Amino acid sequence: MGCGVITSSDRQLQPGTVLRGKWNGRSYRLERLLGTGSNGQVYLASSGRTACAVKIGNESEELAAEANALKSLGRRERGRPPFLLDVDDAELRDRLVPFYVMQYVPGSSVRSYLKRHGAQWFGVIGYRLLLRLAELHEAGLVFGDLKNDNVLVSDYGRVALVDYGGLTAIGRSVRQFTEIYDRGYWAAGGRTAEPAYDWFAAAVLWIHALDGKRLMSLTRSSLPQTRSWGDLMALVRTHTVLRPMEPWFERAFTGRFADSREACDAWRACLHRSDGEPAATVPGWMTGLFVFSILLFASAAAYWLLQ
Repeated sequence: MGCGVITSSDRQLQPGTVLRGKWNGRSYRLERLLGTGSNGQVYLASSGRTACAVKIGNESEELAAEANALKSLGRRERGRPPFLLDVDDAELRDRLVPFYVMQYVPGSSVRSYLKRHGAQWFGVIGYRLLLRLAELHEAGLVFGDLKNDNVLVSDYGRVALVDYGGLTAIGRSVRQFTEIYDRGYWAAGGRTAEPAYDWFAAAVLWIHALDGKRLMSLTRSSLPQTRSWGDLMALVRTHTVLRPMEPWFERAFTGRFADSREACDAWRACLHRSDGEPAATVPGWMTGLFVFSILLFASAAAYWLLQ
């Protein structure tokens, strides 16, 4: 890949801009900006009639590391469509800039989805998210930068992870993270990539999604020397929707699951148990959908085992 950069101060590229790959020769027409981060811009793009997402990087080395992580993911998760589609450089504004192309994943952030469809969806979405994380962990990888913007939800609570810039092999230092989701920020552990790192972030995600105002207030008022995961548990215990899930949150914050499959099972158990009764936040139709999701996942797993 080339060595050009796009700084965060650069204007976003106009719709209709065409990137032509120098090495692979493929062209991508940029349709609109999807998001801007510390290390690049992501655009909805088209290649012929196919929609895709193009990430244009700030630094060649950093973008190459992300692309290599996605290649590794594709090798380890055989049987799933490849997330990474192309890696190349393009001449842009008289300089060579790196980019890579990913599957385009439609959907909205967790917080947006719950605001539109209701908090009762959090149980099913949470379970599906934990299943996806379990698949990554079993492939020897940790997602790392798990947060609201990196989890997209589509129809009927389908979940997809996007922006794999934090994807890290288990045992190494987490490559990217967001402070409020980071267990180190809450004095609850280090930044070594392990399944427990993602469990902690998943727990913070639900507080952010359902009680974001109080979470943000807590981060502004707390001091680094006194901040702890116990502050987060206090939010869980005083929130109507989160309170029935208290046992799961405590184990997630302290890393006390044997593995990610146990984290999934514990989520399911808490979801359907609140003082001996089904949780008030889960209506009957949602329970049926939840059971269907489990059966669908089990059928898919059996299929691949038999191949």
